[in-house]
Amino acid sequence: MDKHEDRQLETALLGGGCFWCLEPAFTQLDGVEQVLPGYAGGKLENPSYEEVCAGHTGHIEVVQIRFDPQRIDFEELLAVFFAIHDPTTLDRQGNDVGAQYASVIFYQSQQQRHQAEAMIQKVTQLLSTPVVTQLRPASRFWSAEMVHHEYYERNPQQGYCRVIIEPKLRKFREQFRGRLKKA
Repeated sequence: MDKHEDRQLETALLGGGCFWCLEPAFTQLDGVEQVLPGYAGGKLENPSYEEVCAGHTGHIEVVQIRFDPQRIDFEELLAVFFAIHDPTTLDRQGNDVGAQYASVIFYQSQQQRHQAEAMIQKVTQLLSTPVVTQLRPASRFWSAEMVHHEYYERNPQQGYCRVIIEPKLRKFREQFRGRLKKA
């Protein structure tokens, strides 16, 4: 019997700009079992990337994170989340602009909601600019098209990956080196 067979995984659903930037960071964390890029918060069923980017569906680019709370907890995921994106810019991360790039936490339980509220308050006290991260109840998650899955892993030499994602990952690895999966 696998020692991990009976464990209960939990889910986090976070949006903080382009999902290409979020996925590779969370994937590297010890205790994270799966990270899927996708869409949440909108009104259209099974939206496409093009529909979301057009801005008419109300969806936000997010990552769905399946994690083992015995190895990493939701608060640790939130600490990473706030470290790898700018929670002070409304519907924008760098040059990525639009409502689909909103900073949002879709809470799965009242416990997650309270933890997120506390973390937002803590981050607000640390920053000189107001935090605009939305806190919303869990929404239906729609997995993104396969071309978006493991995008950075498959395209590390692509311009966006080299210029935008790689610097974020270097900073992330340095800041959270004690929480990374062992090679």
